Amino acid sequence: MREAGQLEPFEDLDVLADQYARACDGADRSQRRRLREDFVREALPFAGRLARRYRGRGEPTDDLEQVARLGLVKTVDRFDPERGSFTAYAILTITGEIKRHFRDHTWGVHVPRGQQDRVLEFVHARAALTGELARTPTVAELAERLGVEESEVLRAQTSAAAHSTESLNSPLGDSTSGSEMGDLLGGPDGDLTLVDDRATVETLLCELPARERQLLALRFWGNRSQVEIAEELGISQMHVSRLLSRALTWLREAMLSDTTPPWTGSGGSEHRVLVTTGPDGVHARVHGEIDRDNAHVVRRELLNAGGSCGHGRRLVVDLSGVPLLSAAGIAMLGAVHTVARGRNVTMLVTGVPAYAIRILEISGMRALVDGCTR
Repeated sequence: MREAGQLEPFEDLDVLADQYARACDGADRSQRRRLREDFVREALPFAGRLARRYRGRGEPTDDLEQVARLGLVKTVDRFDPERGSFTAYAILTITGEIKRHFRDHTWGVHVPRGQQDRVLEFVHARAALTGELARTPTVAELAERLGVEESEVLRAQTSAAAHSTESLNSPLGDSTSGSEMGDLLGGPDGDLTLVDDRATVETLLCELPARERQLLALRFWGNRSQVEIAEELGISQMHVSRLLSRALTWLREAMLSDTTPPWTGSGGSEHRVLVTTGPDGVHARVHGEIDRDNAHVVRRELLNAGGSCGHGRRLVVDLSGVPLLSAAGIAMLGAVHTVARGRNVTMLVTGVPAYAIRILEISGMRALVDGCTR
């Protein structure tokens, strides 16, 4: 046999295999081991040439040559001279080992074996068409070359992207910076979970009266304090606090319920004065808050009710449905009382909030209250 390290042409392997087979006949175990080592050593250049055919596919050349050499050893151990050419058997065995290495060890994620084979066909066809067309081939052109549907080409293209992956711990740029690939990925965006809530709140805000919308805008968008809001709107800070609390409570209930609850505060469509006429006079039941925004409306309605009483009759104003009676509301009652007295109508106020009794006394209107407070 030839000296180790000599390059052998492809056809010489069959001669070497024939010489190796004849030399092994009648040799003992140690002699066969030496002959085997010599044969493998002289065939190594052939295995190296097969391995170098697969360069540039993402695997180090040294690793490919190592796989090819293992395939050569398997070929030598399994070769039977009676079954044909050693060279043909070696090519099949070594290339099979190299392809198996690509299939089992070079994919970043698991891809079925059949799909891996289609990916290899796709890669080869794309490279060939790129050379022929001098441009990147289209999906239709690849499908025609491979004789498959375009959907198969798209699946192979997607699977090919899984062949080579990078670790999130791969360094970025200068390794001394300490930055890794994973640093480029954003974290969970908590605001995404609030999209539905924001859309719902925007819809509900449109159902609030204009005054409440203005208060909420000044407080939460304008970042104004309650004192500043009170000065701008000409009401007390306590009144601002009540209005904000009521608006927020209604929004919270509306967010948690399937149906929108009715708005019962002042300024909404539910604010009203219900007037009933009896044998002794007129009964006016007021619903909703009374402040400077609607005091003039309530005053007009009460005056209309008082005008229908007639001389010597009574006008009973029921405030039990009024959750808030502001200073403007107190002044409104005084104005209605003055007009009613000029018409010889006795005005009586029932259901007055307890906190308003003292204010009525100071204003000289204690006589309006029948003693029924709440």
